[in-house]
Amino acid sequence: AAVAKGAAARRGPLVCRAAGEDGGSEAEERFRLNNLSPQPGSKKKRNRIGRGYGAGQGGSAGKGMRGQNARSGGGTRPGFEGGQNPLYRRLPKLKGIAGGMGAGQKDFNVVNVGVLSECFAEGEEVTLEVLAEKRVLDVSGRKKSLPLKVLGDGDLDKKLTVKAVAFSKSASEKIAAAGGEVVELPGRKKWTRQEHEAKAKAEAAT
Repeated sequence: AAVAKGAAARRGPLVCRAAGEDGGSEAEERFRLNNLSPQPGSKKKRNRIGRGYGAGQGGSAGKGMRGQNARSGGGTRPGFEGGQNPLYRRLPKLKGIAGGMGAGQKDFNVVNVGVLSECFAEGEEVTLEVLAEKRVLDVSGRKKSLPLKVLGDGDLDKKLTVKAVAFSKSASEKIAAAGGEVVELPGRKKWTRQEHEAKAKAEAAT
């Protein structure tokens, strides 16, 4: 540490050198708070509009002749059209999540019994994992957390064991009529404050 301090003392103070045309040094100046300044052109003076003809912007300074938008601090919010129905309200909206409504999100991965009849052989077991493996359903992204629901569109002529969280009435009837088995799996339990508080009290008591 002592050697480093001695070397720093021999070097002397930090100086700012300005090179001349011949490559030599014309001046040496130490960095001080009073000689620090931004690069030329990096700072621009604010243009103060509406300060008379002498400012060089004319009489209205580009704001037109009177009105709300010509006043200091005046103006309207983006999209405001003077009170008439604005463009963003006139345009039609897409249904569901595409239009901004959370109710449009799906609650299930859905498959019809007609698809099961085409993609499965006699006696096979149908689950969400098998459907994804056979690429009957695209279970990716948010769909990974969704359960399976079987609907009754199409015809089923094979005996299958179908495991899902939900079945439509027609799907259950068609699977049973073909000699198959309907296995209803438990779905994700809905969180309720009453059950949560009861569970917390039971844990506190133990």
